[in-house]
Formats: sequence, C-alpha cells, structure tokens
Amino acid sequence: MKALILAAGVSRRLYPHTYDTPKCLLEVDGKPIINYQLEALEHIKVREVIMIVGYHREMLQEHVQKAFPELNFTFIINHHYFETNTAYSLYLGREKLITDFLLMNADVIYPIELLEKVYLSDYDTTLAVDIKSCGEEEVKVIDGGNNKVAAIGKNLIETQCLGEFIGVAKLSLDFNKHFLIALGKLIDAGGENDYFEAAIHLLLEKTDVRFLDVSEYPCLEIDFKEDLDSARNLFKT
Repeated sequence: MKALILAAGVSRRLYPHTYDTPKCLLEVDGKPIINYQLEALEHIKVREVIMIVGYHREMLQEHVQKAFPELNFTFIINHHYFETNTAYSLYLGREKLITDFLLMNADVIYPIELLEKVYLSDYDTTLAVDIKSCGEEEVKVIDGGNNKVAAIGKNLIETQCLGEFIGVAKLSLDFNKHFLIALGKLIDAGGENDYFEAAIHLLLEKTDVRFLDVSEYPCLEIDFKEDLDSARNLFKT
C-alpha cells in the first residue's frame, strides 16, 4: 500500500505564521506537523509516499527527505496552489493512484495509533471520523447505518451529522477506479477549487464507503491560529 499526502496549500488563514513556512512544517511539541504523519507511516511500514506539494515546496521536500531517509518519496507539483484546492491536487496524482492507498491531509495532527487503526480496518474503503458535534467549517459525514457513509461535505446540516471526517482515509483499488473518474468529471466541470470530498460524495450511492470511529484519539485539523495553539496544548509532553 502507498500513502498520498496533500501538502500544496498556502494556508492564508494562518498568516503571518505561514508567510515563509508551509503549514505542515509548523511545530507542535518540538517537531513539525508532517513528522507525526510520517512517523505513523514508518510505524505501519508504509514506505512509498506520494506528496502533492506547491507552496514553499523546496523547503518541505528538503525536510522530509532529510528527516525520513527510509521513506521513498515521489513529489508531484501543483503549480496552481494559490487558486486550486484538494480536488485538483489529488487529480494531478491520478496516474500514480491506480492502487490502494492511504489518503492524508498534511495539516492534521494525530497519534500513530489512529493511523494504525485505519490501516488495519476490516473495511476496504474507510474514512476516519471524529464523532462529535460539528460546526460550519468541518467536513462532516452522515451515518447511513452499519458504518456506511451516506453523505459527506461541509454544507451538510450540522444537527444531522455524525461527526467530522478528519482527512485520513484508506481507499481500495476498486474504489479508486471510480474515484479518479469522478475527480476528472469534477475538474472538467470547473471544480478546481473544490475539496476532494465532493468527488467521494458523488460515489456514495454506488460504492461501499464506511466510516471508522477514531474519537478515542486526540486529533486536530489545523486551519487557524487557535487550532495551532490547541494542538500545542493537546500534544504537549
């Protein structure tokens, strides 16, 4: 199995902290956010890592190659990182993704055990979900029964949602054959600025996508300064 990490974004909402540094290189408890993810991949022995990079990519590439020499990195550049979103970044990697893989957003921090639980899940295609009350900003999921995802997106009614999809998923080869087609259709329709979850949503009626409850573990998507402060408190040793 491979891992694909989306790490191209500019992170304007974290200015000035990200003026000269990609978000995933901001430090939490003395090490960059990306290190938490790469250490987890090393632990579960996933060695092939595809990274979609853009903003300050040279800094990010140099760091991960130096800090994790045992991992085999492939870098794909999103040159349009200022005006596109995760759907476009993922679409750029389509030729490398005719396989099963772990999909990870680079701005989420969590312990090794969370990724291990997703990796070892009996579900072929599963989304890690933090079961909780959500607000407008989170990517939310609706429970379709028997751990099946019935809907996913930011614009769902909060009171009907199970919790937040934290940006960690295990996707099967069979699912990815449909997923990459859906991504292509989304981009062709002008969806370069959409989140990749929009393509997943289009497939939910005809594919088996399950959710995995990971609310037992501390995890946090870092979008704002308040999130960074919370992560530094949550993961303080």
